Amino acid sequence: MSNTQPSRDDFAALLEASYHDHDVAEGAVVKGIVVAIEKDMAVIDAGLKVEGRVALKEFSGKGQPELQVGDTVEVYVERIENALGEAVLSRDKARREESWANLEVKFNNNEKVEGQIFNQVKGGFTVDLDGAVAFLPRSQVDIRPIRDVGPLMNTPQPFQILKMDKRRGNIVVSRRTVLEESRAEQRSEIVQNLEEGQTVDGVVKNITDYGAFVDLGGIDGLLHVTDMAWRRVNHPTEILQIGQTVKVQIIRINQETHRISLGMKQLEADPWDGIGVKYPMGVKVTGRVTNITDYGAFVELEPGIEGLIHVSEMSWTKKNVHPGKILSTTQEVEVVVLEVDPVKRRISLGLKQTLQNPWEAFRDHFPVGSIVEGEVKNKTEFGLFIGLDGDVDGMVHLSDLDWNRPGEQVIEEFNKGDMVKAQVLDVDIEKERISLGMKQVGGDPFVTAGEAGEMRRGSIVTCEVTAVTDGGLEVTIADSDLTAFIRRADLARDREDQRPERFSVGQKVDARITQFDKKARRVGVSIKALQIAEEKEAVAQYGSSDSGASLGDILGAALKGRDEE
Repeated sequence: MSNTQPSRDDFAALLEASYHDHDVAEGAVVKGIVVAIEKDMAVIDAGLKVEGRVALKEFSGKGQPELQVGDTVEVYVERIENALGEAVLSRDKARREESWANLEVKFNNNEKVEGQIFNQVKGGFTVDLDGAVAFLPRSQVDIRPIRDVGPLMNTPQPFQILKMDKRRGNIVVSRRTVLEESRAEQRSEIVQNLEEGQTVDGVVKNITDYGAFVDLGGIDGLLHVTDMAWRRVNHPTEILQIGQTVKVQIIRINQETHRISLGMKQLEADPWDGIGVKYPMGVKVTGRVTNITDYGAFVELEPGIEGLIHVSEMSWTKKNVHPGKILSTTQEVEVVVLEVDPVKRRISLGLKQTLQNPWEAFRDHFPVGSIVEGEVKNKTEFGLFIGLDGDVDGMVHLSDLDWNRPGEQVIEEFNKGDMVKAQVLDVDIEKERISLGMKQVGGDPFVTAGEAGEMRRGSIVTCEVTAVTDGGLEVTIADSDLTAFIRRADLARDREDQRPERFSVGQKVDARITQFDKKARRVGVSIKALQIAEEKEAVAQYGSSDSGASLGDILGAALKGRDEE
């Protein structure tokens, strides 16, 4: 064995080889030993060619013991050797590298991390996660926006990592997620201790148009406006205010969504119990109008009890008028109970029933046969509508306008606003109809003529020609309203004289009544029948043709005798 000692150059070669065996690279975290403390710097041997210096303040921190010679520490190798021949080491970067490794594990395991908000930046805040700096967006600070973040600064608290990008050095965290999770756990625990039907105290936290949110000690319940009172509540602020303590009953609990429905009226007696006895059908009651709609008006009979006056039950005569034209809100009205449905919690009320039926009143004042006067309100294809006393209308059918002329022709003589007289023919209260007749006012000419005895078969009457047609003459009978038609064959005894053109409108002729039927309302007249009757009378009075006198002589004598009379 050789006893030769290694030379100085051999030692340097061995040292260099030992450093290569360590294979320490820049950017790595290594363990080193504190070999000396000089003023504010610690001298550390990290097993490199040369020692490095690290500021003591990088080792200071809350809960950190004072650094001593011989302590083993982890440092980050920035440079193995700089221009001054020293290793460039960093404790902060070592801690940051360590933190990143720990944070990545917790991020992958969806675990919470602890950190401190230490600065405010644009759009949010910076958080120290044990050496690693993360970004906390403003929207992720709390469940609800908060104005003052001061009390949260520099205070250790849990965060949830939302995003990590080591290449860019970005970490995004959320405090809100942690609070929501914690709140959900609290809500679940609170909900488990609540039961439907339970009565609890709560504080009104918020009020909306449709209800109020009540804090039940860590969880909110919704008190809907319809469950606040048995009476109609237009807006929750009528009976509640924010901060008010209220006693409520739990109506429903949704275990999945943790939504809780609350009620106040359920703690009071239900006014609908025994409603049928309190408000029997037909009874008159007084109430206050609370709401008006297109289809009717709601009337409060007592707190919690409302009935509806349907638009059809508001007025006997105003059929197409909006309820707001008849009633107004807060108005006190007398109504009649029409129907009560305790199951559906509905009461039907009538306003018009408090007044006498106008058709009944009209019938009492104007029985059938009475003569009434009114204004023409409307003309239709089937008759006239006449305005009558009591704000009701009567109708004159076309067939009741005139005895002789067609109704379609007669109705053109009337205009809206005309005052006319008519006879009451019928009053149907159930159908709300009044039938009138105008031709009946002057009486039936057939009845009048029949009662006078002038219109019987064989009577001689004077007729005035009103129209000349190929088939005969249209005439009116003097001293009556009767009309008749003389057929062509009845215009004369002799055929050559049976020509209608021999006559003219306005001409008066005598004729004999050949038919008078009151039931069929028909009268028949004939000039020919009159001539034959006169001939028979002359023959009987002045002799027969067998005496030697001619027929012409007999008729001449008869006519001369009639003229002398």
